[in-house]
Amino acid sequence: MTATLAAPPVRLGKAAVGALGMLAVATGALESVVTPTLPLLQRELDMSPAEGALLSIMLLITGALVTPVAGKLGDRYGGKRVLIRLMAVVCAGGLVSALAPNLPVLLLGQVLQGAMVGALPLSFILVRTHLPAGEAKVAIGVVSGLFVGGGMAGTLSAGPVAEGLSRHWMFALPTIAVIGSTVLVTRLMPHDPPGASSRSVRSVRSGHSDAAAGVDWPGLVLLSGTLATLMLVLALAPDMGSQPLVLGALLVVLAAFVTGWIAVQRRAASPMIDLRMLARPAVWKACVLTFVICVGTSVAVYLVPQLFAVSADAYGFGANATEIGFFLLPGAVAASLAGPVGGIGARRFGSRAVVTAGIVMMAAALIALAAVHTEVWHLVVGKMLIALANGLCVTAMVTSTATSVGRSDTGIATSLVLVTRVIGYAVGVQVSGAILTAGTPPGSDVPAESAFVTGFVIAAALTTLSLLVVRTMSKGAKE
Repeated sequence: MTATLAAPPVRLGKAAVGALGMLAVATGALESVVTPTLPLLQRELDMSPAEGALLSIMLLITGALVTPVAGKLGDRYGGKRVLIRLMAVVCAGGLVSALAPNLPVLLLGQVLQGAMVGALPLSFILVRTHLPAGEAKVAIGVVSGLFVGGGMAGTLSAGPVAEGLSRHWMFALPTIAVIGSTVLVTRLMPHDPPGASSRSVRSVRSGHSDAAAGVDWPGLVLLSGTLATLMLVLALAPDMGSQPLVLGALLVVLAAFVTGWIAVQRRAASPMIDLRMLARPAVWKACVLTFVICVGTSVAVYLVPQLFAVSADAYGFGANATEIGFFLLPGAVAASLAGPVGGIGARRFGSRAVVTAGIVMMAAALIALAAVHTEVWHLVVGKMLIALANGLCVTAMVTSTATSVGRSDTGIATSLVLVTRVIGYAVGVQVSGAILTAGTPPGSDVPAESAFVTGFVIAAALTTLSLLVVRTMSKGAKE
């Protein structure tokens, strides 16, 4: 009796890895252009601070929804096939953003661009399929590092391009790079057969592989509706004082989405988010802490560039988009270093110690920004410390969660933390935008300085309260 053996996967060449690296750089640059130029976009498109906050989070929310779906489709149909189609959506989104004449069209472009977040896990699928384990780890590290490097390049270049050419070109140029690198990936990357991914984690509920269980489309739709309605409520809240019926109707819709989503997740064979896993103390504590920490971080992410852009005749610095990108660069560098440092710290001292240190650092930086923000370096150092603290805490939370559950539940548990991270970031940015909108005097486009102070103080108080949850955590494993 003879057995038919599957042909071994084609080995990945350096050119193919280089093409994936180029794609990571291009997508990282495209992802990062909005943050340093947000004040410029608000002026050109006549956006309120709350609308600007909505624009800054659309890409991230879409990414949080697309990423788990992309991974499952990659398992089912092959990583390359799904990656190329995903990047086609990203390219379309970049072109829509580049050509957008107004805010609604730009929001649509950002929604489409959000598909890029799913590109990294698909790249990892390809690397693990075509390379030995040791080489795959190196390639994954290179691709991840290049994505971070692309983000830094986008942060620095977005301002000069927007001011020297136009806001349209700051989207168009990285989009052209994404198109070119996608073509290279298409030509150089060998095909991986459907089901060739190494992801073989079995579903807790159904006993079937993730790929076989399929995508939880009803859960995806309901979660999308939940997040969209929540962001709309936060964005419109400052203007709804005179329209309580509209606010009430939106809250009813939000409650309906949440109720429907919970019901679907409890019955789905392969849910997007396993609510039974969320009921475990180690997991829900990690999610609560991640949410709070990311709310505090996102307040600084949104408020600091806005404060840089306030006119020097008022209380700000009158910085343009180029200067804002330069001022934000130390924070981006700190964020890129925080992951490895947090992992080392969690291994040596335990997750609880790292989280405690990160929360104390973040709360102190937020309080300092509320009290003293009269010099550029105040904001630069404060933002850098907050970015470092956020990276330390989130890395420790993921590490703690991964080691507190069984090996087969690692992916489910850590995905809960990562989804919570996105929700916390989105809520914090929208609340910050609402605070600035409410703090802007009628007939003026400059928020009162007290609005910035209020935002920093609220974030610091919320971050400090999270220490109550940290006290109940286990210390975490040390190696």
